[in-house]
Formats: sequence, structure tokens, C-alpha cells
Amino acid sequence: MGTELHHFVNGAEVAGKSGRFGDVFDPATGMVTKRVPFATTEEINSAVEAAAAAFPAWSAQPPLRRARVMFRFLELLERDKDAFAAMLTSEHGKVFSDAKGEVQRGSEIVEFATGIPQLLKGEYTEEVGTGVDSYSVRQPLGVVAGITPFNFPAMVPMWMFPIALACGNTFILKPSEKDPSLPLMIAKLLKEAGLPDGVFNVVNGDKVAVDALLAHQAIQAISFVGSTPVAEYVYTRGTATGKRVQALGGAKNHLVVMPDADLDQTVDALIGSAYGSAGERCMAISVAVAVGDKVADELIKRLMVKIETLKLSGGMEPGAEMGPLVTGAHLEKVRGYLDIGVAEGAKLLADGRGRKVDGNGFFLGPCLFDQVTPGMRIYREEIFGPVLAVVRVPDFNAALQLVNEHEFGNGTSIFTRDGDSARAFATGVKVGMVGINIPIPVPMAFHSFGGWKRSLFGDHYVHGPEGVRFYTRLKTITARWPAGIRQGADFHMPVLG
Repeated sequence: MGTELHHFVNGAEVAGKSGRFGDVFDPATGMVTKRVPFATTEEINSAVEAAAAAFPAWSAQPPLRRARVMFRFLELLERDKDAFAAMLTSEHGKVFSDAKGEVQRGSEIVEFATGIPQLLKGEYTEEVGTGVDSYSVRQPLGVVAGITPFNFPAMVPMWMFPIALACGNTFILKPSEKDPSLPLMIAKLLKEAGLPDGVFNVVNGDKVAVDALLAHQAIQAISFVGSTPVAEYVYTRGTATGKRVQALGGAKNHLVVMPDADLDQTVDALIGSAYGSAGERCMAISVAVAVGDKVADELIKRLMVKIETLKLSGGMEPGAEMGPLVTGAHLEKVRGYLDIGVAEGAKLLADGRGRKVDGNGFFLGPCLFDQVTPGMRIYREEIFGPVLAVVRVPDFNAALQLVNEHEFGNGTSIFTRDGDSARAFATGVKVGMVGINIPIPVPMAFHSFGGWKRSLFGDHYVHGPEGVRFYTRLKTITARWPAGIRQGADFHMPVLG
């Protein structure tokens, strides 16, 4: 049966009441290790009530005091980083070194949030009119919520709640039911850091919980990361109830390989970005766009050599480079795309189904397709597994057009030695995050993360300056003090200046 997990509401663990549970697996063995409760609408309502009750006192705290809680949380996160990474590996399957990197990237958002006194500073203009001053402030929204995916159970929640809390909001997190233990660890660490009860809450669940969050009138904003169909659903339902919504969806990230690219560097970049974390990254490179057949042939030859030596094993094993997929159901979904690609006429050069790993885990070796065309499903759809497709194009303009015509616009890269090609690509590509000789162009914490087209629904990116704007409302005050109105009532239209 496995250990039974709980929710975390109003500063304490709370047992689930619905009687409905989901299984949590160890992906390396295929064994059920825990059960996670699925919240009812009433349990969601209780969490919202706790967050709403905590909001007045928390939002009234000076930003510096809220920042000090983030500082203490950052110190505790550094203390427990290996335990966090080990939990990531045990429930997600990513190798331990990758898991440590995820925790580090998440902690950088917390570090950014500690600067909230500076980030919340408004603007002031003296004498916008005679005796009249004007200034602006940014104020918190109230109760906000985050719905996060399985692939980054530490980093993606930390894209959201550190900034939301530092801005003075209270927060409800609905993590993925596939790997829910780490968010509960985060909640306990925040309490240890001195965060008041009710300010941060975790409710586990499925669509029932999501729908309850989207419908609740007290929730002012929702941040979501996941697949495009669900992102569009969250955005449509959330905005219909008057919420501010940022919903990050799917991706099909291209890496353009120019004829002058350093192929050794390019191949290493493709191996890491396509097969790292078993391809379960929204910023994974899943399409290599080779400019010219000569480039494509040489690229494939070198990729095949690297693929054959890639170490596939449980994430805690020394030297492991690629772990299992998160669940058996997801493994079967990805395997199904291999059959689809072959049926569509693509050449499956590396079939990861042939790679054997001891045990009964959810393993799939690195897969490589050649002769992929834009009409194929394996090109159009996000596979979210260790599957790399090579598309051949004749020249730079064809490569740029290919990328721009895809429905997703999350991330893309170009590998080249030519500054003119790089600049033309960065300027002309219709994608939100662009790398030049960098395969995974994820912005640092003090910049913002987000895509274009059907990779993002809403007006705001996550974290960085966009995150601060998302979790606050701008208020502008225009003031004149009594000494300026001694002449009595004025019935004319006021004109300043």
C-alpha cells in the first residue's frame, strides 16, 4: 500500500478525507512507495479559508520582514539540499546530479525574492501640478494559487511561491500527484523558517482539486505549468471567474545546426538537452534542425556514438546519466510515439526500447529519428520523453521558417560560429527564449521565463520582474494637502500642470 501522505493546511499536516488516493511510484523499481490523498472541494475551501484568514496580518508585515523569512528559508534549503535532491530522485527518477541542479535553480528564485524591498519600490513625482505630488505603490493581490507539474516538483513551485509570499500574498500549492512529497517538505521548511500558519498551504489532488481552485471566488490569481490543453483550460476557466492567470503550456524546442557549427560541442549539447532527465523537461531539445544533408549525416553519426555509451540506470547510482520516466503510464505513452513515427515513415535509428536495465523500473533508452517531416505527429506534438527528431532543411531561411511555423514557441537554439546568422535568428525567431550556442536557454532568476504562441496563455512570464508584477497590483496616488485648497470649492474640470 505504501506510506499515506497528507495535505498541509494552516501550518500542520492534515489527513485526506475523500477516501480517494493516487499511487506514488519509485520509477527506478516500478514499486508503489506511497499513497497521496485527493482533496475534495470542501478540503480546498478549508485551505482557502486558512489562507484568507492569514492574509491581513502577513500582507501588513513590512517587506523587509517578509524578506527575512525568505532568507531563513534559503539557509534551510541549503542545509537540506541533498535530502531534497534524494527525494526528487526517488519519486521523479531524474539522476541525483540533475536533481541537485533543480534544487539549486529553485533556490536562486528564493534568493531573488529576498530582494523584495527593492523590487516593490514605486515611483514618485513631485509637483505634477501646483502643490500636487504623485506616487505609485505595488500591493499584494490576496490569496493566490499554483498548480505545478511532475517534472520539476522543486523548481517550478519555487518559480511561484517565493515571489508571491515576499510580495505579501498567501499561497495554496496544488502539486503533481505523481511526486508530491517534496512540496510537503517545502511547507515544513517554510514553517521552520518562521512563516506564519496559513500563509503557505499544500493540497494534493486531481481534476477535482484543480476545478475547485479555479472556481473559488476568494482566489485572486493562479499560476500553472503543464501541457498546452490543460494550460488553455486553466486559463479559460480561471479568467472566466475574474482571476489573473499565467498558464505555461507545452513545447517543441528546436536546435538549429548551421554548417559552420562546432559539431563536437553541438552533439554534446544535444545529448544533454534531449536525453537529460529522460527528456521530461519543457525546455528539452526534441528537434535537431540540420542545415544541409552533409551536416545531418555527420551529426547523426556522432550522435549514435554518444547514444550507445549513455549510462542508463537508477538515479542514485554513481555515474548515472539518464534515469527512468516518471510512471509506467507515461512510459507507455512515449513508447507509443515510436510506433507512430515508424508508421509515418520516419527512420528510427536508435530504439530505446532495446536498452535493458536491471529491475522493473520505467526505463526507456535514448531514441533518435531521422527523415522527420513537419507533417508527422512526432514533429508536431510534445512527446516529453527521450526522443530526438532530426529534420533536414536546405538553408538558414528554411530553418527559421520551420521554427516559426510550429504552434509552440517556448525555447529554441542555434549553434553557429557566425554572428550574423546568430543575430538574424535571435531577431527573427518567434519564440520566447532563445539560446545561441546554448542548448537550454532557461533565464536566470532575475530575468523572467515564458514562451510565445501556444506555449503561454496570459500576459505575464514567471519569476523575475514579471513575477513581481503578476503577484501585485499597481496603485497610483495623486495628492494635494489642505493648504493647497484654501480658496474653497472649485466646480471646474480639474486640470493638472
